[in-house]
Amino acid sequence: MTEASEFSAEWMADLRRRLDRPIVLVGLMGSGKSTIGQRLAGMLGVAFADSDREIEKAAARTVAEIFAEFGEPYFRDGERRVIARLLESGSGVIATGGGAFVDAETRALVLERAIAVWLDADIETLVTRTARRDSRPLLKDGDPREILTRLHDLRAPHYAEAQIRIETNDLPHHLTAMTILEAVHQWL
Repeated sequence: MTEASEFSAEWMADLRRRLDRPIVLVGLMGSGKSTIGQRLAGMLGVAFADSDREIEKAAARTVAEIFAEFGEPYFRDGERRVIARLLESGSGVIATGGGAFVDAETRALVLERAIAVWLDADIETLVTRTARRDSRPLLKDGDPREILTRLHDLRAPHYAEAQIRIETNDLPHHLTAMTILEAVHQWL
């Protein structure tokens, strides 16, 4: 793994020049999409957007409140519209909610207009990371390990359609961001 300081200015300039679409981070909750996405955007010198935060701003409610009041199908429809807007706005790095890429229409939109990067982590890592926040509606009613395992099994085939897959596990965020940059550079 290359350290951030080891990427030459020429290498980064080449990557920025060739990067003609947003990078969209997909994966289960706790995989690091928001944190790594912010770091990645900073390294690239581009805008960062978190689709869940954008949905909350537009709806003036939290994701959990939207789920509770209107249900998941309603949320997914709004999520698709927000992601489409973010892709159109030219946001450089977009972190999506864990279920966004499972929706066939959203997935097709992302694959057509962006580079999808699946941040994959083992269940133990996800359980540890998601325990830090209690605002995840899908983990409210049950054992988080069982729920995350089931979600992983259901969603992995969809996530696997992403152009790039990165295992995050215990890798520090800056190294994960560097791994993404290398993978995107190779993919382009």
